[in-house]
Amino acid sequence: MSEDFNMSMRKFLKQVGVTSQQAIEEALRNAGDTTGKSFDAKMVLTIDGLDMEHVVTGKIEGQS
Repeated sequence: MSEDFNMSMRKFLKQVGVTSQQAIEEALRNAGDTTGKSFDAKMVLTIDGLDMEHVVTGKIEGQS
């Protein structure tokens, strides 16, 4: 893969990571006390022009 491709992919993935973390933190703050709770999470990645769908699932633990 070319260096330009690698850089554009890394830039996109960094943006996904940073903005997703910010959105999750805001949602947890807005939910109030979530101590002892866990939340099922799912991230779906699709790319227009490529027949691709990538799904990642997991759990996010609440906070006070």
